[in-house]
Order: sequence, then C-alpha cells, then structure tokens
Amino acid sequence: MRPAILDPLFAALDSLPGIGPKVGPLYAKLLGRESITDCRVIDLLFHAPHGLIDRRKQPGIADAPQGSIVTITGRVDRHQPPPRGKSSVPYRVFLHDETGELALTFFRVKGDWLSKALPVDDVVTVSGKVDWFNGRASMVHPDHMVKASEAASLPLVEPVYGLTAGLSPKTLKKTIDAAVERIPEIPEWLDGPLTAREGFPALKDSFERLHTPRDELDIDPRSPSRRRLAYDEFLAGQLSLALVRQKLRKVAGMPVRGDGRLRQKVLSALPFSLTGSQTTAVAEILADMAGDQRMLRLVQGDVGSGKTVVALMAMLAAVEAGGQAVLMAPTEILARQHHATLSGMARVAGLEVELLTGRMKGKEREAALERIASGDSAIIVGTHALFQDAVSYRNLVLAVVDEQHRFGVHQRLRLTSKGISPHMLVMTATPIPRTLVLAAFGDMDVSKLTEKPAGRKPIKTVIVSNERTGEIVDRLRAALAEGRKAYWICPLVEETEESDLMSVDERFATLKQVFGADVGLVHGQMPGPDKDAAMLAFKSGETRILVATTVVEVGVDVPDATIMVIEHAERFGLAQLHQLRGRVGRGSDASTCILLYKGPLGETSRARLSVMRDTEDGFVIAEEDLKLRGEGELLGTRQSGTPGFRIANLEAHGDLLEIARKDAAYVLETDPDLTGPRGTNLRTLLYFHRRDEAIRFLRAG
Repeated sequence: MRPAILDPLFAALDSLPGIGPKVGPLYAKLLGRESITDCRVIDLLFHAPHGLIDRRKQPGIADAPQGSIVTITGRVDRHQPPPRGKSSVPYRVFLHDETGELALTFFRVKGDWLSKALPVDDVVTVSGKVDWFNGRASMVHPDHMVKASEAASLPLVEPVYGLTAGLSPKTLKKTIDAAVERIPEIPEWLDGPLTAREGFPALKDSFERLHTPRDELDIDPRSPSRRRLAYDEFLAGQLSLALVRQKLRKVAGMPVRGDGRLRQKVLSALPFSLTGSQTTAVAEILADMAGDQRMLRLVQGDVGSGKTVVALMAMLAAVEAGGQAVLMAPTEILARQHHATLSGMARVAGLEVELLTGRMKGKEREAALERIASGDSAIIVGTHALFQDAVSYRNLVLAVVDEQHRFGVHQRLRLTSKGISPHMLVMTATPIPRTLVLAAFGDMDVSKLTEKPAGRKPIKTVIVSNERTGEIVDRLRAALAEGRKAYWICPLVEETEESDLMSVDERFATLKQVFGADVGLVHGQMPGPDKDAAMLAFKSGETRILVATTVVEVGVDVPDATIMVIEHAERFGLAQLHQLRGRVGRGSDASTCILLYKGPLGETSRARLSVMRDTEDGFVIAEEDLKLRGEGELLGTRQSGTPGFRIANLEAHGDLLEIARKDAAYVLETDPDLTGPRGTNLRTLLYFHRRDEAIRFLRAG
C-alpha cells in the first residue's frame, strides 16, 4: 500500500483549482498521458522549467535593447483604437517615460477592457518583449500590466516551461504552484552524511526552488536543488533494479551444463569461424549458466557483430542439458526473421525451431502451444506472446531477450512471475556507454562483441544534399543493372500540411515511375501480413528497392542489399542512423550509405552526420550520441533525458549515479527487506517515483 502521506500528490490532477473539462485534455497532452484521468498532481511537479525570464531589467524606453524582455514604467498618453469595421488593424496605447515613447500593441481587442486597464494619465508598469520599427519602440501584447503603485506584485523572475497549444504560461504556472503547495513534509530518505557533503536541500525546498527560481543558478542542472532531485531519481532507479536483481538471485538458478554435441555440429557447418569476442562471450555465458546463481547478462554487439550466433550457442547448451530456450523479439518482423535464421542453423543439429507470435490463431497456435508444453519444441522464438498465461513450458532454462531497450525490466520478469526461473541473456545492437547500462539495467554483467565477422567489408558513407536526389536515382539505375539491391528510408508515412519532409508514400510513388515493379514499400502502419510480404519480396529479389520508414531499423537481414539511402538524415538520431546503416554491408560485397540532407544544417545535425561519415564503430557513435542528443535516444525511450528519469541527466549528474548504485547496494546489504527506519522511508521514495513494482518483489520475498 502506498503510504498515506503521499495521497495529496497522487490525487487526480483535475482536483487542482482551474483544471476543468476544457483544459484537462491539454494537461494530459502536456504530460504525455492518454487522458486527464491518468494524470496525478505529482506529474506536474516533475514538469521542470527549461529556462528563465528575467524582468528585472528596467532600462527606460530609449535604451531597451531590440528583442529583449524589459519592464517599463511610464505615463499613458493616448489610445488609438482601430477604425470601425477594421478588426485586423491593431489597437495601440501610447505611453512615455523621461527617455521616449512606447506603443503597446494589441490584436483583436473585444470590449473596452483596455481603457479600464490603462486609463489616460495613469502611471503604469508593463513588462514584455520590445521590438523597434523605424526608430519607434513597440511592445505587442505585454505579459504583465499593472498600476505603478502595484508594481511590487509583478513576478520579476519567471520560469519558462514546455507548453502545449492552448495552454498559457500563466495558467500552467498557477497550477504548478498549487501542486507545489500540496507537497507534505515527507520523512527524509537520504543518508545524512551524503546530504551534508553534497549540500542537498530538503525535498519540498528543492521543488519550491525548481518552480520558483530566483535567478539562473536555480535552474542550472548543477544547482543543489536539481542535483538533490536527480539523486532521488537515480536512487529510486538503482534501488528498484537492485531489488529486482536480489529477487532474481534469490531464486536459485538451475545449473546448465551441455555436452557440446549440438554446438559442435552447428559450428562445423558454419561458413565462418567465430570472432575472438564471440568466443569470449560464449565462454562467459556458458560459465554463468553452469553456476548455481541465475545468469543475468547483457550482450552488447554492434550492428552485424554476430549476436544471433552467440545466442544460439547458449540456446543449444540449454537443449543439450535437456531444457528449453526462448528468444523474444520486440516485433513480429524481427521474430519471424530470427526464426528463419536460427532454423537454418539449428537444422544441421537435427532441431526444429518453433515460432509463437500474437498473430498466430486457431489450430496453428494450439499445435504450437502443445509442442511447447510437451517439450517437443526445445527452441522457441516469438514476441510478447511467449509471456502470455496460455503458454506453459516443460522445462524452460534460458530466456534470450533481443533489443532489450524496447522491453522494460519488469517485462523481463514476467517469465519469472510464471514460476519459472530461467537464466536470462539480454541482447542489444545499441552500444551503450557504461553509465547508461547502469542507469537502465543496474549492475548487470556485460559481454561486448567488438569485431565484425570475417569477410565483411567497411561501409562507405557519403553526405549529399537533397538537391542532388536526381543523381542518386541515376546511380541506383546503374546499381540495379548490376543486380544490386537498395533501401530508401524516409522519416514519415504520409505528407502533412505542416511538414516539408518527403513522405514514404510520395517517395514510393516517384521511384515507382522510374523503376516500376522493382520498388516495394513497407511502413509501420501497414497490417502485419502486408509488411511480411513486402519484406519477403525484397529478400527474394522480386523487388530490388525497398522504400521504408524506420521499421527496417532493427534486425532485418538481406545480405545482398548493398545501398542504403536515408532521406532527411538530419532528422534522425545518431543511434538510429547507425542502426539503419547496419542493414547493408551484411554480405561480402562493398556497400554504400548515402545520407541525404536538406540544408541549411544546424550545428548538431552537421556534427551528427560528420560522426557517421568518419566512423563505423558503434561504441564511438554511442558516446558521441550521448554528448549530442541525451540518453533517451540511445535507449529508444524519449527524445532526450535518461530512461525513465524526468529531472536526472547523465551529462550533468553522471557522478551521482555511481554514488546511488553504491548507496542502494549498501542499503540492501544491511536492510534487505527495507524494514529499518531508513528502509521504511526508502519505501516511500520508491512509491514517490512510481517504482511500486519493486515493492511487490519485497513482499513476494
């Protein structure tokens, strides 16, 4: 049960004054929720300001700099309403101080409220942005207007928040202030000496300082109040991951020791030998699986580094020991592809690989479930369907999860909650810097695949302006004549009014005019079977150019595709560009990646494209991406910000993450059930940061 002290913060957001049926949906949109019923007061506390308006500048009208926000005190001279019937002409009010004259400009004024708000001859104080036209100063729709005698009531320093259309800064600030007032006096969950050493303020003070900053220092990520809130988030994250891990470790692992007969058959049939890092990773995995504790290992391998073979070796060891192994992929396309790849390799050892996805129905599904339950199917590949209640296993000893960042930690544990405690192997093609591994996975064992399989050639990457698209089409014509295949990636499914990006439908239509039936199309909004059919046609060579959105980003394997065109490359994150590029260069032929951009390029976009041109090393790219874009993109969570964190930021707060990890480890060592005085307060921290899942593990013991 959530502690009662947190009830005011977990009350419905529309219990705050001013949130009615009209603005409710706007708040839901702002906070990224489906509807206002999903929003809580606490959600607004974490909507942090990203900037500051300083109204303390009071330079006098003549000295007000162009485009800057200033506060002016002057006497109202005259009103100049628009001529009758000309509502498009603005309403102007002129005032002066000892240095000059200022025109306050208002559009679409209804009623006579301006003559009441700004009576002629009154001395008033106004604040807003000043623009100069032909030597005259103007302020359009001032942010604040009060009588000079009430100027003390003006907020001189105001936080700037992310907004959504229809929600005014004033309304939002009022609601946030009401939310801050609801924060109760919560017992301190931080360690005393750490608080003193870091100069952390109390929780309520930190939120007050965040939302009522006095100057730039208060909204700086390195300010004590921001660092305090970031540390809380890291600690809640590390504590919940450590509890999950403690739970996984509590359930004894079943030692898996295969005799190597199946692995030997597959290895001797492979047309290549394993790289050094593949051999090391397999050895680390087999050693983990042979122990009494459950394996929890992350395999990080760059695009095309051969993670699938490593996973297969682990799965074959499980089968040799009389058990079953599953591989779970995030999408149907990827699951079917893994199934095809693994089937080809496993058949050599006399094994059939089972496929189970949500799309399978009726008799086909029942037959698959029966084979899994009886143990006739020893290796099973699928999507989330592998977790469903209807699926029972005879003896599941290994679960491999692919593209981990698309599954939450707790989805990984659904298998455990079914009363099964398999060893867990997690694979990702996104090379993740160490701090990020820590933030997302806790203290997990990591194996890195750092080499490309033998025979793979480097991919040549070029950066080309989209004005030269015609030349690219000509090059494609020549490449197709040589029997090559190409991907053409676009960022959107359909063209919209607001966007000048080339949509995938439109690009498909233009290429179809040139290449006819050789062009295929695949995007995320197509029904599953259509997607599969389009991928199959490309793989088999029925089509030779595949126009696609980023659905081809992960795992699609067409070894004879050697050209990758990425349109509007400046709109993609580095990790995503790197993933997409990895779809080519999978065979023995030289490959090219063409990054088409629309100029002029901003500084970050230019840096991003240069990194892509200069290196193919995913780990270098991951570090650069972290610098350029923030952590969320790397883990596919949000556009920026650490996965699941709302205040914490690895670049500004990375030093705190390691402290939080050690703190969490120490707490669980000394108080594993969180029943001591600090332990009880830490339970409140977990609820505060919505890590309730972790508390359930405590109870489950």
